[in-house]
Amino acid sequence: MAVVFVDPKDATPIYAQIERGIRAAIASGRLRVGDQLPTVRQMAVDLSVNANTVAKVYGDLERSGVLETKRGVGSFVAAGRAEARPALDTAKRLRAFVVKVLADADGNGFTLDEVLHALEQHRKLEQHNQKKGA
Repeated sequence: MAVVFVDPKDATPIYAQIERGIRAAIASGRLRVGDQLPTVRQMAVDLSVNANTVAKVYGDLERSGVLETKRGVGSFVAAGRAEARPALDTAKRLRAFVVKVLADADGNGFTLDEVLHALEQHRKLEQHNQKKGA
């Protein structure tokens, strides 16, 4: 099962698509704390991208605490900062995130119902993919 996908036709830079894909996989539960990611080289081959691009993403995610790399072993989903954050901080950050998403949606012409429907479809797809991969 592929960890992330990239669309070369998308105007979003490849490294941003990879980072977004990894973060989405973690947020959706497709990747869990302790799960090992493919090596930089393997991810680059799987996505048909330059290994330096993948290395940059892994490095950025490691610096932000999302991944941890064990020399000679690989890169893993780190024990999240979410576990270390007080619940109040988490709730505050989540509210701010929701407001940003809704503002972005409105700016792109999407209604709240359309966003909720798309999120539910995404959740169903993730659940289906988890069952297939299990």
